[in-house]
Amino acid sequence: YVVVAAPLTPRTRGMFGAREFALMRPGAWLVNVARGGLVVTADLVEALREGRIGGAALDVTDPEPLPDGHPLWTLDNVLITPHTANPRAAYWRGLAERVEDNVRRFAEGAPLEGRVSPSEGF
Repeated sequence: YVVVAAPLTPRTRGMFGAREFALMRPGAWLVNVARGGLVVTADLVEALREGRIGGAALDVTDPEPLPDGHPLWTLDNVLITPHTANPRAAYWRGLAERVEDNVRRFAEGAPLEGRVSPSEGF
């Protein structure tokens, strides 16, 4: 299994394409719980159809939502979930922990976690 859990930035867009699929074992599965744009969808479809990888479990796709008739809907070796890898309860709990930690860091004069950097694309 190759699990994709990276931010989508200009540098990471399309980071999984034909080259990366060729490096995976034929029985390996790609699991994307991050952002659809990290994967070159046409290359993924080709790798799946040709058996170069075993399958894909996708919580996100590009495009999203996946249109009716898209090839990913028809492949037996693809599981698609409705972008639910981060349920709301987990989101709020994680957000509360991040805010609490950053308040402590701010009071201590330490660098904050989860900074926003438009110049880096996130």
